[in-house]
Amino acid sequence: MEHVDVLIVGAGLSGIGAACRLQRQCPGRNYLILEGRDAIGGTWDLFRYPGIRSDSDMYTLGYAFKPWRGGKLLADGPAIREYVAETAEENGVAPHIRFGHRVRGAAWSSADACWKVTAEVNGETRDYRCNFLFMCAGYYSYRQGHTPEFPGREAFRGEVIHPQFWPEELDYSGKRVVIIGSGATAVTLVPAMAQSAGQVTMLQRSPTYMMNQPQYDRLSLWLGKVLPEKTAYHLSRWKNAWRQRLVYLATRIAPGLVKKVFIGQVRKQLGPDYDVETHFTPDYNPWDERLCAVPDNDLFE
Repeated sequence: MEHVDVLIVGAGLSGIGAACRLQRQCPGRNYLILEGRDAIGGTWDLFRYPGIRSDSDMYTLGYAFKPWRGGKLLADGPAIREYVAETAEENGVAPHIRFGHRVRGAAWSSADACWKVTAEVNGETRDYRCNFLFMCAGYYSYRQGHTPEFPGREAFRGEVIHPQFWPEELDYSGKRVVIIGSGATAVTLVPAMAQSAGQVTMLQRSPTYMMNQPQYDRLSLWLGKVLPEKTAYHLSRWKNAWRQRLVYLATRIAPGLVKKVFIGQVRKQLGPDYDVETHFTPDYNPWDERLCAVPDNDLFE
């Protein structure tokens, strides 16, 4: 049974970041990363639907020790995947990854003061021991995403597709599409598919707060021109983190005012004749549920 000081589960954004931090701050410790799939990137490698992007800005989602150079605040999936893989390569993390190792169980032994971790590899079981177990597997089920049961679905003659398992060769040009949901995935899919589909309809149970956000952070780009790269990056991280914090605090202190601002922005984009009250006005306060970022008004367009 192989023993390491630290065992990291998952080679996505968090797992690679944890490995880099461990190497920098605890260079005397050895570690392994167990990754169930055959690639680095986690969510950003798994999801391949049209327009896939982050809804968190990359100055705060990215690593503090590696400046984000992609330009866009809300980066697309392939760019984030490349960023994570590049980080692993630059820091020599790749040799520590065991691909195709799906963790099936973990048990703490007080007698041995260590964890025993069981992984499935090509249908066989493999055991590891470690002093510290770091779970970086995220909160998605990669095997099967949430799929509601709709009565009569079997009678539908069209294709029913889950974004998590997007067919690589799917051709939806000129077709009528219904996207069920109003969260981050739907807000990403609608403008991307509308470019070539015949008609795209977002079918929602209840509206979500939409917050327009510039695709590029002009202040951060300007800082990058006048300051050393790492200094500019750290200032941008600090600025964006505090901006998010202040927006959240405002929703707690004056939810009615923040709601008025958000809805007002939507009205400004869609015009006075659009039924914003029905389609874009939630019955809860901002940040009681997640907000959705709309880069450069693409959804409203």
